[in-house]
Amino acid sequence: MAKGKNVLTTGDVAKICHVAPRTVSKWFDNGQLKGYRIPGSKDRRIPVSELIRFMKVHNMPTTGLSVGKIRILVADSNEKTALALADALQSRADYEVQTVQTNFETGTVVQAFAPHVVLVSLLAEGIDAASICQGIRTNEDLQTIKIIAIANQLSDSESAALLQKGFDGYVPYSADAADVIKKIEEATAIIY
Repeated sequence: MAKGKNVLTTGDVAKICHVAPRTVSKWFDNGQLKGYRIPGSKDRRIPVSELIRFMKVHNMPTTGLSVGKIRILVADSNEKTALALADALQSRADYEVQTVQTNFETGTVVQAFAPHVVLVSLLAEGIDAASICQGIRTNEDLQTIKIIAIANQLSDSESAALLQKGFDGYVPYSADAADVIKKIEEATAIIY
């Protein structure tokens, strides 16, 4: 499986599960393995999280999955703040972390790095968090990325507005690394 791949083809799943692609298609068609079809095509796509759920339900070894470390992208124009957060996440949770300071860098790195979570500052200059969120949410290949805003303390209505815009939550700037890690773990949790 390619590094950072969040959605798999039936061929990918067949290699991981050591079965024929047709077997994977049957699992998909009878509803055992959930996913979606590419519009205008018969091709099927299976999210990695769904494959993990399926493999656990059927007592299949997950050793064929190269999930690796959780990848985090920190988008903040304040390089010092971004690097401090990245260092804390790497040392305390052993995440693979990269930082960016602009919208353009964010788009480029999201494509290449394939993060599981994007932490984006709402107060950063040169970063339009809403535009980043919209760009990720409208790209079919990036649908599984979780987006967490870093913001000042928000009211309930402001927090609800963020969720409506496509964010998966927020952490206040005052949050310590443990709180940020907890929010990341909540966002990336796979429920079996």
